[in-house]
Amino acid sequence: MPARFDPFREAHTNPVISVRNLTKRYGEVLAVQDVTFDVAEGEVMGFLGPNGAGKSTTIRILTGYLPATAGTVQVAGLDVLSDSLAIRQKLGYLPENVPLYPELRVEEYLRYRGRLKGLTARNVKAGVERVMDQCGLMHVRQRIVGQLSKGYRQRVGLADSMVAQPRLLILDEPTGGLDPHQRKEVLDLIRGLAHDHTVLLSSHILAEIESISTRVMIIQKGRLLANGRMDELAERLQDAPAVAVEVKARRDVLLQALAPILRQCGEACDVADLADGWVRATLRPPVGSDQREAIAAALRGANLPMRELHRHQRTLEELFLHITAQAAQRTGEELAAAQAAAHAAAPSAGAAEGAR
Repeated sequence: MPARFDPFREAHTNPVISVRNLTKRYGEVLAVQDVTFDVAEGEVMGFLGPNGAGKSTTIRILTGYLPATAGTVQVAGLDVLSDSLAIRQKLGYLPENVPLYPELRVEEYLRYRGRLKGLTARNVKAGVERVMDQCGLMHVRQRIVGQLSKGYRQRVGLADSMVAQPRLLILDEPTGGLDPHQRKEVLDLIRGLAHDHTVLLSSHILAEIESISTRVMIIQKGRLLANGRMDELAERLQDAPAVAVEVKARRDVLLQALAPILRQCGEACDVADLADGWVRATLRPPVGSDQREAIAAALRGANLPMRELHRHQRTLEELFLHITAQAAQRTGEELAAAQAAAHAAAPSAGAAEGAR
């Protein structure tokens, strides 16, 4: 049985974000429960979870918009509760629905936002030029914000979050509502920002997170389920990469040639027929075992033509579904056990009647 996840990585020496035992209640609703994590300097951290998982609540606490019920949250070594103003000077925040002044021109809007963030007139000019160049806004600098496409309005919001050169960028669904070309442009831009900023990125599109994140966190029902790189998550699942091989042979001949290897893999092998007499065998070796060399040697020894041999690591989407399904199953088991214990502890109706 796969080991349970330990969602806590080793502490970083000087994390940009440090969250310890964060809990948030809305009345009787427990939105975030005992969450602990660090984000190191220069990381692009992907923050994943289904709707209602607690992502937006966590982000609002990080940005100082909401207070925590319990626990501690630090950004750049400062406490979000007691040093809220200082922290806001060190982070840039792009919410899911970007609030803009549609009647202002792009450059005018960014200058206004820079002054609100405490930049001097000289620094505002330089900062606005820098972010317009980074975000590809130079050619629309005199356009009215309300007349821009959704993609360009998103760029303006991103430029706004960067104008004061914050140490940390928190981006909540930065590609929401964009078409595929616009999404690619925004993702390429975010990928380039990692050289100068630490980034916490929340998105429902897992392929986006996978393409640009150095590490991911998965939250569900307010609990942090996993925290690590893709290979670390797979290792904690005891999930070795599958090995796929395409061979021109009959099924029985192929399985006979691979028999010694299949015994090491617990006999787990899926075989699919392809065109022109080719078949594909997919094996899942034990964790820490790479059987490609042994497979190639076995096929050469049996004189079987091979045209492809590769390993396949689970995608982030597959890992996400697996991790959240495991957590839901554990929650169901724990609930059933609690109900059974309560039922066993309560006197039966008959016993209660007989005692009268």
